Amino acid sequence: MTSAEPATGCTHARGERPSAAAGLCPSCQRIEQFKAGARGQAGSIIVTVFGDGVLPRGGRIWLGSLIHLLAPLGLADRLVRTAVFRLAQDDWLEAAVHGRRSDYRLTASGRRRFVEASRHIYSAEPAPWDQRWRLITVTGELEPEQRERLRRALFWHGFGQLGADCFVHPSADLAAVFESLESESLAPVLGRLLPLVAANPRLPASGDDADLVRRAWNLEGLDQAYRSFVASYAPLLTQWQTAGADLADETAFLIRSLLIHDYRRLLLRDPELPGVLLPPRWAGHEARSLCRALYGLLLPASERHLDQHLSLADGQIPTASALLSERFDLSDSLLAST
Repeated sequence: MTSAEPATGCTHARGERPSAAAGLCPSCQRIEQFKAGARGQAGSIIVTVFGDGVLPRGGRIWLGSLIHLLAPLGLADRLVRTAVFRLAQDDWLEAAVHGRRSDYRLTASGRRRFVEASRHIYSAEPAPWDQRWRLITVTGELEPEQRERLRRALFWHGFGQLGADCFVHPSADLAAVFESLESESLAPVLGRLLPLVAANPRLPASGDDADLVRRAWNLEGLDQAYRSFVASYAPLLTQWQTAGADLADETAFLIRSLLIHDYRRLLLRDPELPGVLLPPRWAGHEARSLCRALYGLLLPASERHLDQHLSLADGQIPTASALLSERFDLSDSLLAST
């Protein structure tokens, strides 16, 4: 595909509706795939848009503006309103009334949760390992339903499991994890959990850290998920490298949101093990490199789209902060063209 053929016949990528006869470009294919299952992902993509697009602009947006931004992803007005209401119930968002309109913003808890997630999503390289393991052990009785909810919650924080009563992670912030469990309605079980930090004394006859990793995590499954992510977004990277200037600002915003949405969901399962404990040719490295490269290409056009369409209830257009240039260690020169 050359710059003279930016969308392989797909006019939607230039901000128009595709004709029935037109082929779909890689970006449009990803958008259409999301739309097919959009109803089940409404809350998750809204959290992504708040954290990725709204947070650098003050963390606040008029509900009508949010509805307009998400409509091209197949999220109807009522679906967005319902999802926002549920996120408010779950202490992710809160309303700020302005006359007959309402802004929504991240709660203090929601902001903390996404700031912590941002450390994983946008870091250019994982932080060095201090060679200590973070453990959460069950010290009291749990009902089967509570135990399963706890297991699922810790799984999405990247914890592996050692037996029925012990969960392990190489670097988790245990205080932040407990706060998150509380916000996920698991407060009643916290008093029956004991957080620990442990170091391996490396005794001559003992097992090693790699043995623990093999027992606690299904790295093969996660590696395959990363490979699927790379296979899905590699064609989009090529498209934006060769024809990005001819593609619509709206499309850049939609793909940027889906990119971080998909990458964030993978990182929630990733314990971010140190390199010495990862298998050879770990696909997570390629996925991070691809995400960084594509995000950098999408950022200027997607920010132009937000400059036009992200507004507050009083009509103000909040501007982006320098927070954007810190993501993936992107330089300020990227923002100069927004």
